[in-house]
Amino acid sequence: MDRKEQLIIVRGGGDIATGTIYKLNRCGYPVLVLESEQPSAIRRRVAFSEAVYDGKAQVEDMLCFCVSSLKEAWDVMGEGYVALMKDPECRVLQEVTPWALVDGILAKRNLGTHRGMANKTIALGPGFTAGEDVDLVIETMRGHNLGRVISKGTALPNTGIPGKIGGYDRERVVYAPGAGRVHVICEIGDKVERGQVIAEIVAEEATAVRAVGFASDVCAEAEGGSAPDSGMVAAADSMSCRLPVAATISGLVRGMIREGYPVTKGFKMADIDPREEEYANCFTISDKARCIAGGVLEGLLYLEKVQGG
Repeated sequence: MDRKEQLIIVRGGGDIATGTIYKLNRCGYPVLVLESEQPSAIRRRVAFSEAVYDGKAQVEDMLCFCVSSLKEAWDVMGEGYVALMKDPECRVLQEVTPWALVDGILAKRNLGTHRGMANKTIALGPGFTAGEDVDLVIETMRGHNLGRVISKGTALPNTGIPGKIGGYDRERVVYAPGAGRVHVICEIGDKVERGQVIAEIVAEEATAVRAVGFASDVCAEAEGGSAPDSGMVAAADSMSCRLPVAATISGLVRGMIREGYPVTKGFKMADIDPREEEYANCFTISDKARCIAGGVLEGLLYLEKVQGG
């Protein structure tokens, strides 16, 4: 069968899924991405999900266009580009049966993907059982088995601890200290120091009076329990309704959620890479995403071999 006829639908267009999308498109497969109405990727420079907001997204040398119909998707894919639709419920499956479907949402649970959706089904990470929910599962946990193709069983459970980079794991991820809309101060690629304000949460009026308390808590946590910076806390007053978000470590802003995105307390909103010499990595697909993508490609070729097409 001609690769151009082997439509692959990928659920999710975040940075990890984008590594898979990129590899499959490079190998000649037409790829249609299904995304939510309001994606929350923080590594936005390497996430095709950004096409939801901007109409198109470029990751490295590849373009993805947001479309509104299957016909438009085929036109885009026919030109060699990636197509993306806002379709979290997979309504497009009423119009077409893809050659393969990959669940790249990485929600740590199954949001409705099943083997009846395509002849070949693959899921990334925990929440799925290979041979039951989907044909294959790809391991997403950093370590010896990253990218391994699992034909029976499940991926390792989510630990809730980010992968270690430059000696840091939990510390490198920044979470929203309160509810509101994000105002971005530092952009992806910016060099920051620990304790520096990299964003603000423009709090709703009802939560503004608690802003100082939130700021104190999050700064203390970022500093490992030490006292927060007084100027940082003072900025979070009920008059401005702005809650500062501090860098938890020094390094490069590797990920930052979009300007104006609505967040709740504890929402993952930024990522800092302590390796200041790795500036280019902020704008390229990660080693983890590429490794997982290799597992997906291996899995698809394996299924093609054993299924005969």
